[in-house]
Amino acid sequence: MGALFDLPRRRIAPGAVHVPGWLSLPGQRELVRACRGWAAGPVPMRRIRMPGGHFMSVRTVCLGWHWQPYRYSRTAEDAGGLPVAPLPGWLAELGRAAVAEACADDPEAGAAAEGYSPDVALINFYDASARMGMHQDKDERSAAPVVSLSLGDSCLFRFGTPASRGGPYTDVQLASGDLFVFGGPSRLAYHGVPKVYPGTADPELGMSGGRLNITLRVSGLKDAAES
Repeated sequence: MGALFDLPRRRIAPGAVHVPGWLSLPGQRELVRACRGWAAGPVPMRRIRMPGGHFMSVRTVCLGWHWQPYRYSRTAEDAGGLPVAPLPGWLAELGRAAVAEACADDPEAGAAAEGYSPDVALINFYDASARMGMHQDKDERSAAPVVSLSLGDSCLFRFGTPASRGGPYTDVQLASGDLFVFGGPSRLAYHGVPKVYPGTADPELGMSGGRLNITLRVSGLKDAAES
């Protein structure tokens, strides 16, 4: 069920904005259908193995550039070696609109949003038991904002500062259709997902359970390079 009243945008920290209910239900359904296609390949959705040997509890598929700890490449050396699927232009346009929306109250930042051109997307799937520890998105060579779109079950999103993994931090509940953008002073803020709330998604979304998170980023890499 949707909220009884529209919730206002909220500035969580300098450069970090939460926009509840930004995506319409039809728009969410279109993204869910697209995610199903991306999850099927050419590089399938998989659990990422960390350098210490353990596997992340979320499952991930990438577009544009393939991410593995802690670098990007055009091919998935850790998942069969195939080229990563391209990031479609319409998804980049959605990211540009998202940054413009988040910067609507800041004319200077809004002007900069016009040049936002994401070239990588990470799509993470959380089942009821999946978590994401506090981390920084710092494998990019660009300081452009990160765009986060939520689909499916709600989650507890923990947003900290660039200075420390341990806090202080702000807890935000992200529901299906919510937009979260962080850049500027908060671009390297630690953040994570300590909890997913099963059964909170709208049945009309077409997901049988779990949460999808799409993050759009600007890699700052050249076609012939890798980080």
